[in-house]
Amino acid sequence: MQLGYLPRVEILHTSESERGQIYLPAVNWLLLAAIIGLVLGFQSSSKLAAAYGIAVISTMLMTTLLMCFIALRVWQWSLLKTAIMMGFFLTVDLVFFSAATLKIVEGGWFPIGVGVVIYTIMSTWRQGRTVLYKKLYPQARSLEEFLVAVSKSPPARVPGTAVYMAAPGEGVPHALVHNLRHNQVLHERVIILTILVEDVPRVDRGDRYALQSLDQNFYTLTARFGFMQFPDVPKVLEECRPLGLKYKMNETSFFVSRLRVMPTEAPGMALWRERLFAAMLRNAAHATDFFRIPSNRVMELDLRLEI
Repeated sequence: MQLGYLPRVEILHTSESERGQIYLPAVNWLLLAAIIGLVLGFQSSSKLAAAYGIAVISTMLMTTLLMCFIALRVWQWSLLKTAIMMGFFLTVDLVFFSAATLKIVEGGWFPIGVGVVIYTIMSTWRQGRTVLYKKLYPQARSLEEFLVAVSKSPPARVPGTAVYMAAPGEGVPHALVHNLRHNQVLHERVIILTILVEDVPRVDRGDRYALQSLDQNFYTLTARFGFMQFPDVPKVLEECRPLGLKYKMNETSFFVSRLRVMPTEAPGMALWRERLFAAMLRNAAHATDFFRIPSNRVMELDLRLEI
């Protein structure tokens, strides 16, 4: 989820003191349904042996391939050194995997099928997000242009703080544009918050935040997290007080966009993948729940987009 390969699901933190202890109800129920289906389908452990063997050997093979990738891309090993160090393990794994392919029709098809389904879901979500951003970014306005327009024709300003959640590179959040267009007002203090997930497990608190003060009492706040960390927006704002961010939670409103996509025949993805992506997006956990934003302080604005 944090790396952008699966839609958000509900996450329950089971400990107030220990980080990383989480419970995902949707995943747990899905595993229960899969296990029940597996038992009813195979009915005996002997019939399940072929599926188990393929699963184990495939895991061994994929682990060796990933080690090759890590050696080449992360450890910067030469191709020759990687081939020498990993060649033996890869040869053994391929021999075992080739022998196990004879068991595919006896049950080995099941783990392969599960892998194909999961890969299809993950690749569709990743590609769908790419298509979505390509549709959104041409419509985005730069923050500098927006502030110039605000200074030339100042709207009414109301007391309090508004926090607008923005995607990386979005510029002016769509929620901000729509709120100004329909309500003709801005809060006296506006914070544009962007959450970035880095390709590292954790980001230290000292390197996490970047706050910039702009004209018209606007602020941009970038918060960086590792893929093993889960953002908590109220906590983010609280930890930014030493940086000069002033706000009161009971006077703060959070604005988020709720994207709704409509599959079309336009270039991008196959129509069935667009429908799958739309269904995943529709059933994804709300940003307010995922980022632990108080529900009584949130305003959601719908944004419909054809892909």
